[in-house]
Amino acid sequence: MNKTILITGAGSGFGKGVAFGLAKKGHHVIATVENWPQKSLLMAAAKAENIQLTIDKLNYLEEGDIDNVIGKYGDEVDIVVLNAATGETGPIAEVPVKRIQRVFEVNVFQTIAIAQRFAKIFVAKKKGKIVFTSSIAGFITFPFLGPYVASKHALEGLVQSMQQEMADTGVKIATINPGPFRTGFNDRMYDTVDQWYDPSQNFTKEQPIRDVQQLFAGDELQLDPQGMIDYMIEKIPLDAHNFRNVFPEEAIADVKKYQDSLWNKQIG
Repeated sequence: MNKTILITGAGSGFGKGVAFGLAKKGHHVIATVENWPQKSLLMAAAKAENIQLTIDKLNYLEEGDIDNVIGKYGDEVDIVVLNAATGETGPIAEVPVKRIQRVFEVNVFQTIAIAQRFAKIFVAKKKGKIVFTSSIAGFITFPFLGPYVASKHALEGLVQSMQQEMADTGVKIATINPGPFRTGFNDRMYDTVDQWYDPSQNFTKEQPIRDVQQLFAGDELQLDPQGMIDYMIEKIPLDAHNFRNVFPEEAIADVKKYQDSLWNKQIG
């Protein structure tokens, strides 16, 4: 059965690929993007592939955008995929706190604000699904990725609570947790450290930052995003599946190994 699916952050990466894939399967996709240039580009790309999409602007941090999108489409949506996110990198001991706050504003506070609006609509109908694009960074940490990792840990905690609290409402809550994929997001996120870090002024040594930057923004670790896109296209429309959906599956073992290691980690 075809569904009406609203997905945020559809201007690039997973969001764009998933929006196109779901539309090709016959679903009515409402694809929201951060700004007007992204809307124009997405419209052109969809037209080139003869894909039917409803495209609108939803900047999580711009006043009025949430009200506008909810007002236009809220009542017709069956599934909302909260996919938009941002990130910052750098040593937690020195990264400007305002940069951490902005990551939380997008990845946690405004994400939950939109989820609450749809939750109210879905509860009234006794049906609907809210899918959060989280990350394996929601349950594993990496050096110099603290702002992003912390935001995804916070999101995981809130969404797990939401799922428990709404279990008897008819509303389904789920997360999708991608590993490291070559969408351009990691590259843009690691570029943020260069906006403020100065090795002549900051006490954190530069080489460890560059080593991790090369690992996550380089080609060795990052995977072809098409596998993740296909996985999301399969999972999102389903009426029943796991609450937590990690891809690639082999990342689950790495996460569990990491979490087990924390119980015996020594300091001093």
